[in-house]
Amino acid sequence: MKFGTSGLRGLSEDLKGRASALYATAFGRHLLDGGLARPGDAIFIARDFRDSSPEISANCVDALTALGFKVGDCGTLPTPALALYGLQQNAASLMVTGSHIPADRNGIKFYRPDGEIDKDDEAAITAAAAVLDEGGFSYAPSQAAAVNRASECLSLFARRNAALLGPDALRGLKVGIYQHSTVARDLLVEILQGFGATVVPFGRSQSFIPVDTEAVSQDTIAILKAAARDHGLDAIVSADGDGDRPLVSDETGQPLRGDLLGLIAANFLGASVVVTPVTSNSGIEASGSFKTVRTRVGSPFVIAGMQDAIAAGDGGVVGFEANGGTLTASEFSLGGACLQALPTRDCFLPILATLLVAASKKKPLSAIAADYRLPFATADRLENFPVETSARLMAYLRASPENLSSFLQPIGEVAGISDIDGLRVTLKDKSIVHFRPSGNAPEMRCYVEAASETAASALLDAGLGRIRQWANTN
Repeated sequence: MKFGTSGLRGLSEDLKGRASALYATAFGRHLLDGGLARPGDAIFIARDFRDSSPEISANCVDALTALGFKVGDCGTLPTPALALYGLQQNAASLMVTGSHIPADRNGIKFYRPDGEIDKDDEAAITAAAAVLDEGGFSYAPSQAAAVNRASECLSLFARRNAALLGPDALRGLKVGIYQHSTVARDLLVEILQGFGATVVPFGRSQSFIPVDTEAVSQDTIAILKAAARDHGLDAIVSADGDGDRPLVSDETGQPLRGDLLGLIAANFLGASVVVTPVTSNSGIEASGSFKTVRTRVGSPFVIAGMQDAIAAGDGGVVGFEANGGTLTASEFSLGGACLQALPTRDCFLPILATLLVAASKKKPLSAIAADYRLPFATADRLENFPVETSARLMAYLRASPENLSSFLQPIGEVAGISDIDGLRVTLKDKSIVHFRPSGNAPEMRCYVEAASETAASALLDAGLGRIRQWANTN
């Protein structure tokens, strides 16, 4: 088991057993020992649609009940819905989800009563789990009962989203909803219909389909393009498995980059400060009247950056990641209504903000995206890429300028380097190639920017090709 960029991750088979109870117990003890909760307090749990999630969830319920918590079961719903409910109830929560990674893996996201855990919490939970493990922690399923809180949890989140736009704000738009296996699929239909959009749901699946909104697969793009063509859609929306990362495609079915969606949401809210990882598009700084803060990849780092901004006296603080998940650290006023801060990734805010721009400007989303004039950017990953090989590659690239120059020689000359998270290299032609091991899966990621879509695609292919070549010869 290992904490990555967002939560604990591991093999589904492992988490279905002792491991999930071990880490749930470690989390519960961390809350109790740190004075963040007391025996008898409420704690909430929800899950995604993976086959392994109900069993993992039941293990966590048993473990937390044994510690004296009153567990509320919020069912299958989006992670931001669970997080918002926990904040309102001043209660901790756990989301059983592997987000976008394959179904043979799963994970748990942990929330304190005041929001998402940070890196210090992760270290403390890991240490507590190690102590329990060394002490011979044993677990036998007890099938403890949990109080059903699904309806009120989902209703709270639905009301939040219903207040984001004005009545009939999306009337005139025909929007496809790629439902696959995301827990956001039914709520997306309800919310968009409530704003007057004509909705076309499609692609609903009974088995889990991993959808990575930061590196959309060619198979997924083909599905989106076919739906756009067959139904005459103005846009298609979807989300990852647990509904905290948005997917929006234009009228042709071509996905918009997640960082563009976050940027549109920041401008919609009138943000004064934007906190975003180094992997987000380099054109963001020039695309609004806000101050931009760059961080490492992962919601804990974005949240820490937002907290620093709030501590410095800044207001209007928004964060987003390259996957489009958008966070708010400040309250915002929208049409006289107050939007409560929700400092965890949310797919609904950027989806609604983007569709509103299309409806209000009466322009196709492809034209709206082009108006931002961001550098062309794309990303992909090599799956089933051993973590040890990723570590050796990154060590080699960092060992000397000569190593990096030699590695990139077939691609271009190095002009500048950022080592905030992975290696982000600016080439002399001003294009960018960024190598970064995934923080939560055996994957090697490559992000690129270039002057044209064709150049970006070629640069991505070249970057991934160099990684494969190095791995095969070292």
